[in-house]
Amino acid sequence: MNNFPSRETVERVRRQYPVGCRVELIRMDDVGAPPIGTKGTVRYVDDIGSLGVAWDNGSSLQVVYGEDLCKKIEE
Repeated sequence: MNNFPSRETVERVRRQYPVGCRVELIRMDDVGAPPIGTKGTVRYVDDIGSLGVAWDNGSSLQVVYGEDLCKKIEE
């Protein structure tokens, strides 16, 4: 058994975070992570449910499904 999310879970994440929506970082366990509270724009959701985000500070680190946390925001 693997630790990857099911196809249904990935599709749910894609519906929840459509390309172009805005997000705010809540938690990311990476030494190069943008500061908590950084906002960005979702560019894609990959096949394991991670969000590709163009962060407003220039970073492009992914929000890894099951590890990192962000929330969708309305601006």
